[in-house]
Amino acid sequence: MFELGTDGPLVIMAGIDGSESSVRAAAYAAGLARRQGSKLALVYIQPYPASVSPSAASEMIAAGRTTAEDLRQQMEDAAARLPEGHRARWEFYTGEGDPFHSLCEFANKLRADAVVIGASQKAGHRIVGSVAIRLVKAGKWPVTVVP
Repeated sequence: MFELGTDGPLVIMAGIDGSESSVRAAAYAAGLARRQGSKLALVYIQPYPASVSPSAASEMIAAGRTTAEDLRQQMEDAAARLPEGHRARWEFYTGEGDPFHSLCEFANKLRADAVVIGASQKAGHRIVGSVAIRLVKAGKWPVTVVP
């Protein structure tokens, strides 16, 4: 059920990973959330390390946690630079796993009315498909892909 009996979105979710396009997506989503009076949910997913030694995996997980804290701090700093009336209500979430499936789980759990994500800049995604394209094809939420 998409219509929840409200006028406008209650939750706009943005997937972020620290890339330039994801930071632009977060800024775009923040503007949408502010103008719509929506809550902004910023979500960072730490991909599971694949086929590495246990010590390397633990280092990658620790690096992922550091990245999540760095992203949270960047978002707090960016919000603090805005004038009081130009700030969206927002929360920061983190998870681990496959980015596509994890973002879908967060969108469902948060009852997101819209998803905003940065366009992938990796060449391999032209062949296997990016997270953004997979979210669009899932057809569960309006998805905005920010270049």
